[in-house]
Formats: sequence, structure tokens, C-alpha cells
Amino acid sequence: MSTIRRTLMLGAMALAGALALAAQATNYSLWINGRTGGGQVHNHADFSYWGPATTAAGVNKKAINWDGYNNIANTNGIVRDALDCYCTGSNWCYVAAHSAGNLQIGYALSLYGTSARYKKTPSPNAGGQCSNSDGGTQTGWNIKWVNVAGGAAGGSELANAGDWALSEPLVADLKTSTARAMYNHNATGGRMFYMYAGASGTLYSFVLPGQDDEAIAYHSSGGISGSGGASYCNPSDWLCNDLTLGTAAAQGGRAKWSNHSVVFRDDAEAANHYTQGNWAGVVGRARADMAANAQ
Repeated sequence: MSTIRRTLMLGAMALAGALALAAQATNYSLWINGRTGGGQVHNHADFSYWGPATTAAGVNKKAINWDGYNNIANTNGIVRDALDCYCTGSNWCYVAAHSAGNLQIGYALSLYGTSARYKKTPSPNAGGQCSNSDGGTQTGWNIKWVNVAGGAAGGSELANAGDWALSEPLVADLKTSTARAMYNHNATGGRMFYMYAGASGTLYSFVLPGQDDEAIAYHSSGGISGSGGASYCNPSDWLCNDLTLGTAAAQGGRAKWSNHSVVFRDDAEAANHYTQGNWAGVVGRARADMAANAQ
């Protein structure tokens, strides 16, 4: 066989191999629940926390169920297992998180996002873990971006005030000072966090500063940096500084965490914190974006 023909054949084989690998690559949409859980832990098909599993919520959607009760440090392994399963090798993920799920994905990326991860075959066992694919490793996970609805990475004054059951280990993590000091919120591995902030809150408005969704205030759902929460509102409210859209600092100069962008600010004050078993509240805004763009 001539050298030219051999070269062409080898090139064709390499191209065929590359095309085969590309054909095997799959995108997934991971949904990380918040406090109270609701779905069966490790069951990635159980969307009972969110709403009907038949609702469009991104390509190949998976419910990354953790108990919504125990500390982030003690349950984050469940989330990392899922990221290993679906977001390594040739596979990529879109991630959506609600409430304390924001702490889960932020914690994973900040503390483990530059660690060596085994490439996995995306077929989890009953414990939510996947087997290694080829024995190779990679640095961190293949994540395109993260949508966060009613994000609790900045904590909630309801936890500070004892409005939630103090027996729950997670409530200690949700105190504003604890949540903000838990990990470096600026360290997202370059992944963008798109924030959806609800503002229909009335029940706990005397506890939560500024605008809120009945559980989380704008300082947290808007990704505002700093060691403690402050009052941020819609532009129509002259009593406190505005939560700005995009990555720009809030009115008054307080910066957002790096790679955090507010894409939905509830100027109509119509979206609350709760899914109500039907993808409702501010989660509905994030879900619509996932359905349209997580493909």
C-alpha cells in the first residue's frame, strides 16, 4: 500500500473514530432540589419535588435528589456523584438548582471543581453512582451553565431568626453568616450562574430585608457578595437599593459574586419561592429557560 493511501486511510479512520465519539456524546439537564427534599434520594427519575416528570425542563433531565435536611458538607457527595455520572468524558451538563440546591452546586464547584474526576458511564446504580468508563480522569466537570431559582447561597434570615425547625442540620447552614462563609462563592470554575429572583413575599417581609420570595431575600437570590445580607429591591421601591440585572454591582456599589448574573428580577412581584408540586413560583421561570435553551 502506498504511503499516500495509508495516510488517507489512517486519516479516514481517525475521522470515523472522532465522529463515533461525537455521536456518543450526550447532554443532560440536572435539577438539584432545595430544603425539605421530596424526591427519593438517588432516584434520578423522581421529579416529585418539582412537578410532573412529563413537563419539559431541558434535554435528558435528571432529578439529583438529596434529602434537603442534612448539612451541605454531609450530602454534597450525592451531587458530586451525579456530576461524575453525567458531566464527564464526552458528556455535558446544564444544571438547575433551587434554594439550598444553590449551596450544593456552589460548594461542589468551589471545593471540588478543579479536582481529578474519573470519567463515568452515565448509568447509575441504586446508590446513584456510576462505573468508570475508560479509567481516565479529567479536571472537574463538563458544565455549560447553571440556572438558580430562589438561590440560598447567601442564606436566609428565616434561619437566623429560628423560623424554621432548629432540629434540621441544614437550617444551621442556611444562616446568612454560615452560608456566606461556607466556601468561596466567587470560585465557579468559570461557569456562569444565572440568577432568578422572586419578589412576591408578604408573609415574612418583616424578617427578610428588601424584596423577597417568602423564603429568600434579593441579597441571596441576586448573588450579592459580602459577609452579610442587605436590603435590595425593585427599581419601583425607593426605600432600598436596586438589585441590578446582569453582572453589574447592585445600586450602592455592592458587587455580585464573580460569574453571577441576574437574568430575572421579579419587578411584577408575582413569583414566590414554592414549586407547589407543579414547577410553580420562581422555579417556573428557570424551567422555561431550561426547556428552551438546555438542549
